[in-house]
This record gives sequence, structure tokens and C-alpha cells, in this order.
Amino acid sequence: MKPQRNPLPRRPWWLNPPPATDPLTGLSAQQAAQMRRRYGENRFVQQRELPLWRQYLAHFRNPLVLILLLASLASAVLGELANFFIISVIVLASVTLDFFQEHRARRASEKLRVSIALRTRVIRNGVEQSIAVSEVMPGDLVLLKAGDLVPADGIVVEARDCFVNQSVLTGESYPVEKYAQDLKALHAIADSFEHNEPLDLQSANHALFMGTSVVSGSAKLCIVRTGSSTQIGLIAERLSATEPISTFERGARKFNVLILRLTISMVLFVLMVNLLSHKPWLESFLFAVALAVGLTPELLPMVVSVTLARGAVRMASEQVIVKRQSAIQDLGAMDVLCTDKTGTLTEAKIQIESHTDPFGQNNDQVLEFAYLNSWFESGLRNPMDEAILGHQKIDIAGWQKIDEVPFDFERRRVSVLLEKNNHRYLVVKGAPEEILKLCTCFDSSVELLALDESVRQKISTVYHAQEYRGYRILAIAYKRVDTDHPHAVVDDESALVLAGFVTFLDPPRESAR
Repeated sequence: MKPQRNPLPRRPWWLNPPPATDPLTGLSAQQAAQMRRRYGENRFVQQRELPLWRQYLAHFRNPLVLILLLASLASAVLGELANFFIISVIVLASVTLDFFQEHRARRASEKLRVSIALRTRVIRNGVEQSIAVSEVMPGDLVLLKAGDLVPADGIVVEARDCFVNQSVLTGESYPVEKYAQDLKALHAIADSFEHNEPLDLQSANHALFMGTSVVSGSAKLCIVRTGSSTQIGLIAERLSATEPISTFERGARKFNVLILRLTISMVLFVLMVNLLSHKPWLESFLFAVALAVGLTPELLPMVVSVTLARGAVRMASEQVIVKRQSAIQDLGAMDVLCTDKTGTLTEAKIQIESHTDPFGQNNDQVLEFAYLNSWFESGLRNPMDEAILGHQKIDIAGWQKIDEVPFDFERRRVSVLLEKNNHRYLVVKGAPEEILKLCTCFDSSVELLALDESVRQKISTVYHAQEYRGYRILAIAYKRVDTDHPHAVVDDESALVLAGFVTFLDPPRESAR
């Protein structure tokens, strides 16, 4: 038998061209109606919830509970009302405790689903209008601005300084910039996907996803997927699916079945021996019932329920919702727990650790250049900019911005053209490996020295050592330009002077230990 080849990963929808929608007029009323009949409303398909009485009765399916109920019923028939009352109270208390804990957790999880805006702006028949999110259809052109929640998954066809928080899907708390779709770039990404290169939601910088929020800027979105077909819809579908039996529940069921088999076997054996010995039938039956009650651990369901419920209460005080009580034991049985770092183990608030020359010595001029670049940079300031501006107040009097080359993910840097006292400087900050390629000399605080290959290796060793220690690194470079230089362009980012590096750290939370 030939070994089967691993199938290629499913091609993400955002690698396909958007629907053929007129970029000016959007869908017509007739097209929207057709889409509605084809795809339905833009809602999650939720499973029908059982009535409360059925949810309550489902907790009586435990074999131990059934044995105890039969024993209590037999006690009542035979006039042993005290035994009937005690056993019934224990069983009902255990079952009721289980039911209320799970019901409360289910209500809390339902509140977490409320994350989608009620109305959104779309273009239909060439006219901008406000419609309910449930009426958004594939092919709709949606207009988004800062503060809006994305109503469905789609491709960005227009964008202006559009930054989006998509932590609801990726866990990454920092905003991500989105760009208008470029077909050539889209095909290049598709080709890389076909070669099994990894892709995730973070790499889809031309797509927006339902439930994410626009932090700044604006965008026009062509809707591709709605309702349960969206990324967050798929997550909701998994959450609403029937949970598999946990290891704890499987072990408890095996133990319960073992007790049930042992009890039935012993009762039948005692009945058979007593009947063969010609003892009274009623006396033999009473003895068998007493034996069944004695063999059954009456308090086991109560002990398990109370113990798990106490654990759920303690976890609730730590802001953790326990949807299924048995999950507590599964959590405690873990050998390895993988978790996201940013915002979970760390504060998600970057701070400056050092500002040094190319060889790791403290240098205030590096911080000054970084401050000027961040202060005069337009658009949304990322967390590194906020850390630079909040680290130390620097006097910018006399500095004037002339022009700027904005940041993009291909260049991985941003340049600002500034002037002071009739001297113009192009100040650049970005990824160290990218900046280092553009530098021909470095600032030694005394003079400018040539940047040959051996020096590059030493500098690379310095910043790689910082990265290895967990720091984020920004390289800072500059160069003097003529005063008659009216604009800043990408070609100006050459023959730069390396000023040094700024290192950042996202400190761990106090509770991470």
C-alpha cells in the first residue's frame, strides 16, 4: 500500500480576487436580494438550546445517580422514609449544584458573543446608506472609519492610513496597517502559499475580518464572506459544537459503570443464595436493597460536584469562566501549556531600555534623532513611537518638517526630512538589518568613520545579542541633505550615517510568574 501524501493546506479566501462589484455603485437592490436568498442573513448559525428542564434532567444520566434513585424509591415503597429522604436530598443537591454552575457559565459565555456592530454604512446603487449588519451581503461595498467594527470578512479596495485591531482573532494587541488590494502582490502571496510557505491572518494585510475594529484612518471594503463563513463565525461554530468527553469524565464513567456492575452482580448473587436457601422473599429483597445502598458511594457525586464547584468559584475570582466543571481537572493534568506572550504574559506596553551607539555605548543623540522622527511622523503612532515620546521630553523648538517617506512593510522603515537653522537632515528609523544595508559610515561620537564589512559584522553581533535577550531593536540613521532638496523620496535613503540603536522591552506582568 502506497503511503498517502499530506494534503496541501486549504487556500485562504483572501488570496482570491474580490467579487466583481462596481467600485463606485456597489450592489444594486436586485443583486442584494439575490445574495440574500443565496447566502441568508449575516448571522451566526447557532445551535438550538435545549429547554432548562431537559438540561436539568440530563444530569441524572450518571449511573451512580440512577442506582441511588432506585434505592431511594425501593426504600420509600418499603416504608423506610428516612432513608428515602436522606438519599433523595443528597442526589438532588448534587445534580442541582451541577446544573446551576453550568447554566451560569453558559450565560456568561453568551455575553462574550456580543461583539458586532448593529449598523454599518454601505454603497448600494451608487448611494451611501446605513443598513443593519445582518443585511450585509457578499459583494457589498462597506465604508469604514475609526471606531467602526468590521461587519463581515472582505478585501480592502481603498485605504487611507487604515490601522485595525484584530486581537479578537490573533491575540496580537498592536494595531495592524491594512492596504488596498494589489493584484500582482496578491498573486505573489498566492504563489508562496502553493509552495507550502506558512500563512496566517497577520499576513493578510489587504483583508479585514468580522469583529475586528478600525483604530484609525478609513477604508472601503468589498465583502467576500458573511455569517458563519467568516473567520469569527468558524470560531463561534466550534464553540457551540458538542464538546468531546474529557479524560476526567471518561474515567468517572468507567468507575461508575464498575460500581454499577459490581452492585448488580452482588444483589443478584445475594437474592439467588437467599432464594435457594428458602428464605422469605421480602426479607431477601430488603437485604439486597440494603446491600446495594451500602455498596454505592452515596456522597461521591456530591463530593465531586462540590470540589469542582469550589474550584470554579476560585477561578471566577481570577476572572476565568469555567464552562464545564470537568475542565478544571483537565487543566490541572496538563504537562505543557502554550500561551500567547503579548498582553498575556507581558504588559503589552513597550518601554525603552537603552539608546546606544553602534557598539552598545549609551548615546543621547540617538534618542534625540529617534524622538524627532517619531514626533514628526504622520499617521498612527505605533507602540514603539509612543515609548520613544514618553521616555523623555526633548526640545524640538526650531525644527521644521519638510517632507516624509511613510513606513511600509517592504522597506520596513520610515524617513522624515527636517530642517533647523538652514540645515536639513533626513532622519530614518527602522529594522536594523534594513537600515544597516543603507549605511556607508557610522557616527563614533567624535567623527564619521567608514562602515566596512568587518565593522558591519561587529555591529550585527551587538544588536543580535540584544535581540537574543528578548529586546526589540530599532536602528536610527541620518544624513545631511542640501537645503534646496524640496521632497523626500525612497531613493534618498542611501549613503546614510548609522547613529545607533534604541532597544525596547515589553515587561512581564506581575502575575505571569
